[in-house]
Amino acid sequence: MRRASTAGAALMLCAATAGLLSAQGRPAQPESPRFASWDEMNVLAHGLLQLGHGLREHVERTRGQLGALERRLGTCGAACQGSGGTVAPPQASESPLPGGEAAPEILRSLQTQLKAQNSKIEQLFHKVAQQQRHLEKQHLRIQNLQSQVGLLTPVHLHNGLAKSATRKRLPKMAQPVDPAQNASRPHNGGWTVIQRRQDGSVDFDRPWEAYKAGFGDPHGEFWLGLEKVHSIMGDRSSRLAVHLQDWDGNAESLQFPVHLGGEDTAYSLQLTAPVASKLGATAVTPSGLSLPFSTWDQDHDLRGDLNCAKSLTGGWWFGTCSHSNLNGQYFHSIPRQRRQRKKGIFWKTWRGRYYPLQATTMLIRPAGAEAAS
Repeated sequence: MRRASTAGAALMLCAATAGLLSAQGRPAQPESPRFASWDEMNVLAHGLLQLGHGLREHVERTRGQLGALERRLGTCGAACQGSGGTVAPPQASESPLPGGEAAPEILRSLQTQLKAQNSKIEQLFHKVAQQQRHLEKQHLRIQNLQSQVGLLTPVHLHNGLAKSATRKRLPKMAQPVDPAQNASRPHNGGWTVIQRRQDGSVDFDRPWEAYKAGFGDPHGEFWLGLEKVHSIMGDRSSRLAVHLQDWDGNAESLQFPVHLGGEDTAYSLQLTAPVASKLGATAVTPSGLSLPFSTWDQDHDLRGDLNCAKSLTGGWWFGTCSHSNLNGQYFHSIPRQRRQRKKGIFWKTWRGRYYPLQATTMLIRPAGAEAAS
C-alpha cells in the first residue's frame, strides 16, 4: 500500500512536470512565455510532499528491518557459542564455513556492517526529514501567494502606512478598558487589545496550540489567541495598532492596514508593499508581503536555514527573523551580550534590532468598526 502511494505520487509529479513542459516540446506558432497555473503548482508541491513522505516511510521501515536483523544475529551469535567460548563442531550434514572461519567472527563482521549501514540510514533519515520541512515551507508559500493574488482588488488600503505619531500615544488608547471582555466585543472606538507585555510575568515562549488558543492574564500580560483574532477580523481588511515603550519613558505608536489569513495559511499577516517597506522588510513584491506565524514547534518563517522561533524565542510573524518580535523574552534590564539581546522584545525600525523594549500593546480594529461605534 505504501509503495503504491509513493509510486502514485511519483507518477503524479511526472505527469504534472510533463504538462508544464509540453508547451515547450510541441511544434507550434511562437507565443509569449507561459507561467505555470496555480493548479499545476499545487500538483507539483503535493507530489513533492508525497514523495518526501514515502521516502521517509521507506527509510524508517528499512531501519526497523535492519534493527530486527541485528538483534537476531546477536541472539544467534550467543547461541552458536558453547561453554568457555568454544564453538560447537558442525554436523556432518552441514556445510563447512568458507575459509574455515569461526561462526562468531562472521557474526561480528556482519554486525559491524549492519551498524555501518544503520548509521548511513540514520544520516539519510535526517536529510529526508530536513528536505520534507523545506517542501512543506514551499507548499505553504504557494498557498500564501495564492492568498495574496486573491487580495489584489481595486480597493487600496488607505494608500499604505498611516503616519506614525512619534512619541505620542494613540487616541483613546492611553487607558485601555478591561481586556477580559475583548474576546466578546470591541472597545475604544472599535479597537480590541490582543497583546500586552509589561513586566515579564507571563512566559511567551509557547507552542503553536497555545498561540492559537491564547494565554496569560487579561488584566496583565496576555495573548488573545490567533483564532480569536481571526474571528474578529474575519475576511475583511483591518487596522493593526502597535504601541511601544522603551526604558527611558519614550513611546512610539504605529497604525497600518493588515489582513489576517486563517490557520490554513498559518495565520499569515498580509501587508501592502508600502507598509512592508516602511517596517523594514526586504524583498517586498509589488503585491505586498505575506508573513506566516511561527512557533518553535511550527516553523513557517521565510528562512529556509533557520527556525526563527527557536533562535529568538516566542511566536511571531518573523519573516526573516530581523524586523520585529513583540513576543520575545522579557528582560528587566538590558543584557550586555548581543546574543542575549536579540532574543528580547524588539522593533527594528524604532529602537533597533538589539534593543529589548520595556512594554508593548497591540490592538486591532476591523474595517468599518469605527463608523459602527
